Amino acid sequence: MCGIVGYVGHRPAKDLLLEALQRLEYRGYDSAGLALLESDALYVEKRAGKVRDLAERLRDKSFRATVGLGHTRWATHGPPTDINAHPHSDEHRQIAVIHNGIIENYLPFKEELQRRGHQFASQTDSEVIAHLIEERYDGSNLFEAVRTVVQRLQGAYAIAVMARDNPNEIVVARQGSPLVVGLGQNETFAASDIPTLLSFTRQMLVLHDGEIAVLRRNSAEIYDFSGRKIERAPQQVDWDVLTAQKQGYKHFMLKEIHEQPQAVAHTLQGRYDLERGQILLPELEAFRSKIQNAKFIYLTAMGTAYYAALAAKYLWRELLDLPLTVEMASEFRYSKPYLNQETLVIAISQSGETADTLGAVRMARERGATVFSIVNVVGATLTRESDATLYTHAGPEIGVASTKAFLAQLAALDLLGLYIAQVRGKLSPSQTQEALSSLAQAPVLIEKLLQQEQQIVQLAQIFYQKEHFLFLGRDLLYPIALEGALKLKEISYIHAEGYAAGELKHGPIALIDPDMPTIVLVTKNSVYEKVLSNIQEVRARRGVVIAVTDDVQRELEHLADFILEVPAAARWVTPMLFAVPLQLFAYHVADLRGTDIDQPRNLAKSVTVE
Repeated sequence: MCGIVGYVGHRPAKDLLLEALQRLEYRGYDSAGLALLESDALYVEKRAGKVRDLAERLRDKSFRATVGLGHTRWATHGPPTDINAHPHSDEHRQIAVIHNGIIENYLPFKEELQRRGHQFASQTDSEVIAHLIEERYDGSNLFEAVRTVVQRLQGAYAIAVMARDNPNEIVVARQGSPLVVGLGQNETFAASDIPTLLSFTRQMLVLHDGEIAVLRRNSAEIYDFSGRKIERAPQQVDWDVLTAQKQGYKHFMLKEIHEQPQAVAHTLQGRYDLERGQILLPELEAFRSKIQNAKFIYLTAMGTAYYAALAAKYLWRELLDLPLTVEMASEFRYSKPYLNQETLVIAISQSGETADTLGAVRMARERGATVFSIVNVVGATLTRESDATLYTHAGPEIGVASTKAFLAQLAALDLLGLYIAQVRGKLSPSQTQEALSSLAQAPVLIEKLLQQEQQIVQLAQIFYQKEHFLFLGRDLLYPIALEGALKLKEISYIHAEGYAAGELKHGPIALIDPDMPTIVLVTKNSVYEKVLSNIQEVRARRGVVIAVTDDVQRELEHLADFILEVPAAARWVTPMLFAVPLQLFAYHVADLRGTDIDQPRNLAKSVTVE
């Protein structure tokens, strides 16, 4: 959940690393630090706070160093203090280490090292890595020292290491946490993700679990933990670097909300033939027999991706003739799932590095299930742990609260559900054409919705000081109610709860009063009259109702205090359209409250530890 970056090259390392850390800060932002090799000495500067606080401390200091490490932290072991910030070093300042992940067996190592006289400065698990490497480093072969240590570590980690008397290289290793290597002209980079490096290079090597690499100015050599060299060609990453910049928007989140028409269009592009009524997913063609013979489907994910899976459940069950369930990935392994060679598991993750989702997928494959993943980040771990991957092509998402990745996941799940139905002979070309025609309109309809932003701003100005909200939806809008509540609490810190509207009478109705607004999602596509009855129940308790609807009828106008209208569309598109005003409402409420929208407290973009 932390961000790491390393550099070996010809440029001044300090400014380059600080620039990279600014892009990595979404992964953790409670402390930051740098290590630089300066005049045969190891210089370390770190402090609690944001990257800008570190930059301010270093503002008047000049360095000639062209080799260095940088880290931005999301605290696990030990509070966010200066001393717990990374990089960590041994007491002799010979080794510097940065780490993303958790070392599960750090305590026995720490106790053993202390018995041998090692002095520890921090409360972190990460500091033991520096001490272990220092014991094994002979002054000449840093790679071998790191290699022998990582084989003893248990848990999830991506680390980068440098040594005071070895100014020409950095050694990096990965097990369970993301790490990419960038190749430039007379310079080599390492980072937790691809967008961090896009302004420096487009040539990337994605490290796999159990791999270690030696980075020098003109080379990057990859080995497995046993020391066997691995040959891997770099991949060209064609993302536009400007997508990782704000381009005039106040926050990345707002920019990414406005990028959703393009994100959905890119996800759909080239994946269907409307004239013939066919879904085109060549990634899955080799698995047609697995799809045809499947007897059970699981969708599994966490957070916002889990809500995308829940929305897909309602749509897929209309098409498919086999049992289908959605499992939170953190609970999947403990729920005794029905897994065998006739089971399909669909895993969804924006980053492709979510620890719980990876754990679920690994168990599913061990039991013989076929795994398809829906992922945004190219080369992510989940893509390698899956039998096939459907990329969403949403582009980099920097804001911690997911927006465009969510809509892209909904679009990808629509395509996948239609494809499975098509392969199993449950859809005629004309039925597929009808569904595809509605999906093709989604980007235009989302763009139309975004033009209503000022109305949502005015609504936010009325309600931003409230401390509690209720979100209600039925059928395929129940997951969108959950997602709307999540967005509001993530970035505004307002207590918000999402419920299936039919559950209202079974407990949540006790919360209704004039100070707890209720946002109710109402669609013509499903149980309109029943949701109106739920609104009646809220109004009878003097509750304030904000209705979001694609069908403004006279009775709804009479019942609701405020109405946000979304374009009418087919069921395949309905969840996407209802999500957009809830995203904008959460954003503008948070902006009025003055919270740190792109980096909300206690959160990180990718949850890479359990």
